[in-house]
Amino acid sequence: MSASVETEAVGPRPGAVPPWSGTPLRHPTWGLSWHGVRTVAVLDLRQRVRSTRWIVTLVVWFVVVGAITGLTWFATNQVLGSTGYTSDAGSPAPPPMLFGPMIFGLVVFFVLFLGLLVSPTLSATAINGDRTAGTLATLQVTLLTPAEIAVGKLVAAWVAALAFLAASVPFLLASLAAGGTPVLAMIVCLLVLAVLLAVVCAIGLGFSALTARTSGSAVLTFLTVAGLTVLSPIVFGLTFPAITTTDQVRVWDVPANFDYESGKAPICQWRTETMSQPHTERTWWLLAINPFVIVADAAPQARGKVDQFGFDPLKGIRSAVREARTGPGTEQDNCTGSYGAGAALGSDAGAENGDYAPSPVAKRVPDRSAVWPWGLAANLLLGAAGLVTAVRRLTIPQRTLPRGTRVA
Repeated sequence: MSASVETEAVGPRPGAVPPWSGTPLRHPTWGLSWHGVRTVAVLDLRQRVRSTRWIVTLVVWFVVVGAITGLTWFATNQVLGSTGYTSDAGSPAPPPMLFGPMIFGLVVFFVLFLGLLVSPTLSATAINGDRTAGTLATLQVTLLTPAEIAVGKLVAAWVAALAFLAASVPFLLASLAAGGTPVLAMIVCLLVLAVLLAVVCAIGLGFSALTARTSGSAVLTFLTVAGLTVLSPIVFGLTFPAITTTDQVRVWDVPANFDYESGKAPICQWRTETMSQPHTERTWWLLAINPFVIVADAAPQARGKVDQFGFDPLKGIRSAVREARTGPGTEQDNCTGSYGAGAALGSDAGAENGDYAPSPVAKRVPDRSAVWPWGLAANLLLGAAGLVTAVRRLTIPQRTLPRGTRVA
């Protein structure tokens, strides 16, 4: 006796997507949702808060910034306070010397310096560190998209960096008490500092996704930050021979054959000279990408008269960069003011009176347009490149992985 068994072909359920169809079963690579970003950010932040090393670093940051602020305040008052205004008997009291712009500028630069040192350590190990610990694959096989994982880790690193920036706010407020610095300057500086810290975190995140070892990503991030802050002005200086050209310049000067022993006042005249001039208007962008230049140029002007300030580092950097952007002039004045109005016009009476004649030389007006938007845009492009790199490296499946990479 034989029994026949009928079999039914096994196939996909109606409406199911077969695995060989090539249709992705996950969300799009660049899909973003608030819930996904928040989930990854909270997981990273909880891990940081549980680490005592991060808390100790935050306390050390607070102490160091406070000590530098106090030392800056003391040194500024000791050095510049002794060179303040003096008044004769019966004359009105001189205006007080304003140390606020100098103290505020130095504290802002020091906070930026420390921030550029700390921020790479917060993001340069975010991806390869989790891959080494075997926890990254757990996130990748969930419904979280690569963009949500990358942005979530970037937000976590940025929030941690903002905690250090927030710890510096009391000392920035203390520098305002010295006078001369508007409150708007502190607000603008804090906003620009926050954006720059986000850029550094994004760059570190990109290197963390590119390299297998955490030490390699940290070194590459520090080298990039060093290139923006230290290497950019060095390269700007090294380009001087390349941008220096021989130009024809009109010079308002005393005649070359004038006899100074004759006792007569010279008559200034125009002459054309061939001289070498560096055309820094071609390379000013090397300075614009520097984070310190960005902060200095974005900060509003200090209040008060210029001669009341001991030294304003923000204004000094701002003026120097805008001078470089302007480039050299086509006319020079070597005569007016040296011999008086009579000397300039050829009148002995005027030379005796010592009055200054108006110079016929066209006044060179520096380019006063803002530099910081260009520099900040370049830094944001670097940060965006780091974020895009992280998202692409988190996309699964990956065809190739570095040798020795742990998957799970």
